[in-house]
Amino acid sequence: MDQSVALPLSLRLAWLIPIYGFSGMALSLPWATGWIKRNGPRPAAYLNLLVTLLAVLHGSWLLRQVLILGPQHLDYPWFQAADLNLRIGFDLSLTNLAALELVTTMSLICQVFALGYLDKEWSLARFYALVGFFEGAMCGVVLSSNLAMSYFLLEMLTLSTYLLVGFWYAQPLVVTAARDAFLTKRVGDVLLLMGVVALSAWAGSMEFDDLYAWAADAAASGSITPLAGTLLGLGLIAGPMGKCAQFPMHLWLDEAMEGPNPASILRNSVVVTCGAIVLLKLMPVLAPLSPLATQVLLVVGTISAIGGALVAQAQVDLKRAFSYGTTSYLGLVFIAIALQRPGIALLLLFAHGLARALQFMGVGSVIAATNCQDLSELGGIGTRMPATLMAFAVGSAGLVGLLPLGSFWCYGLMLTTLLPQSPAIAAVFLITNLLSALNATRVMRSLFWGPVLPKTKRTPEANWLMALPMVSLMVVVLLLPLIMQRIDPVPGIAAFPLWIGLLVAGSGLAGVLLALILPQEQFWSRTRQPVLRVIQDLLAYDFYTPELYRRTIVNLVASLARVVLWFDRTVVKGLVDGLGRLSLSTAEGLKLTVSGQLQSYVLTLIVSIVLLLSALQWLRGGLG
Repeated sequence: MDQSVALPLSLRLAWLIPIYGFSGMALSLPWATGWIKRNGPRPAAYLNLLVTLLAVLHGSWLLRQVLILGPQHLDYPWFQAADLNLRIGFDLSLTNLAALELVTTMSLICQVFALGYLDKEWSLARFYALVGFFEGAMCGVVLSSNLAMSYFLLEMLTLSTYLLVGFWYAQPLVVTAARDAFLTKRVGDVLLLMGVVALSAWAGSMEFDDLYAWAADAAASGSITPLAGTLLGLGLIAGPMGKCAQFPMHLWLDEAMEGPNPASILRNSVVVTCGAIVLLKLMPVLAPLSPLATQVLLVVGTISAIGGALVAQAQVDLKRAFSYGTTSYLGLVFIAIALQRPGIALLLLFAHGLARALQFMGVGSVIAATNCQDLSELGGIGTRMPATLMAFAVGSAGLVGLLPLGSFWCYGLMLTTLLPQSPAIAAVFLITNLLSALNATRVMRSLFWGPVLPKTKRTPEANWLMALPMVSLMVVVLLLPLIMQRIDPVPGIAAFPLWIGLLVAGSGLAGVLLALILPQEQFWSRTRQPVLRVIQDLLAYDFYTPELYRRTIVNLVASLARVVLWFDRTVVKGLVDGLGRLSLSTAEGLKLTVSGQLQSYVLTLIVSIVLLLSALQWLRGGLG
């Protein structure tokens, strides 16, 4: 804290940036709770936009100051008991501040988009209050310098996910989706909590820098057994796996698509980014203590990348087709993190966050115009919604390794290091890129090409509140290669050999061409060929993973719950009821002994005292 006194005021007030989002939530409460009814809920949206704009401006000023002064650290005491000392810390590094700007800027853009998307929503103020809560938690996660604070804020993200997914709580399917998403993420959170508690006992500090030093010393001295290190590592990676929707905790992101589309934009772009950033911060602890956990990350990333891309091919729900794409792309990020390539992992997150948000804005524009998200009922809207078509196309291309957009550079840099060492992992990147291009082109054909269907006969272009952020973000995605050229890992076109660039671009083009060649029926959801139908159903139902969970874990928990209920009703309740009946029967018998004679009461008292003293004397003699 003493070091921060000499810092500029803007740096010393960095703790305000998460507060901006939480203050937006607080400012929305009068309208969200109905205390103010006369002027509608829009003032709550405007107040949230104002505080989010302040967060963007403050973050950009912090970024400029750190470029001049170098990374800074702010530390404030919070809680101390015995040898436990918890502090609120902020790391003001270029990486954290760049992630912060991504979070706040995307939050601002999505809030403007939501004004157009939810223009007739009666509970608009409640939505903006929840988005403010969402934003504040994400800002705190990316700036946090200690694990305890990061865990606390990740729990807030889990809660806000539950509230936003269940926004339209009058619909039974929405309530079920919110519950399932919350419980799935809670599994990862509970395992992460176990790791946090173990680290607090072993390391004595929750600051990431202290944890790095402790992990290096523990690995060198062997003070932590391999089994303990492995269990610790598996617990620590479980939380980020849940937040990033990685196998086997990936189902929540699909369920979360029941929420409003503006929330889906944030969830698929920056929420998953926050989970990956926490994992990046934990890697210096995991690498020396738990090599097995690193291998688990590699396997999980590979399964998620290939599996998510395959499952996306058979989805007919417009939002779910790309939510599985998010799982797939974050699988590639997990592979980069497991292979100790943090710079490339950050570039992948940056390119994915912007392009995925733009893609989901195109999706939201289509849903707002048609009130439908079933691909089998959509088609032929390309000429009616040209701005949406351009935004969707640019966002999809930005997620595929097509020259010269952002993912092309990320894939090229990753393959440069992978091909000589791990050609199999390099193949995972190329196959995922091909499948992603295939899925994006498939959806584009269904939406914008082909005959006009009944639900797409009247599809006006998005209103200006939706079109303005969509077009603005499209320009940013197109200019992303120029932005990335200013970053050291991406010096220019000669960053990797030409043949690697051809491999990356070729895999993306192959996916596009394959999607254009494959026959596409109006009702893509069900093929007429029996063999293909079996494969399609296998992918459409996520390799029957939900049913597998239902038959194993859910049934096991339900059976245990039934056993506990029986024990509670039969044994515990029976024992309590028996004691109660015994007390009543004893009281009924004792009341008959009441005679009203004082000498009888005195005699009873004297006999009781004598018996008590005799028992105490006997016990003393026995102990002696």
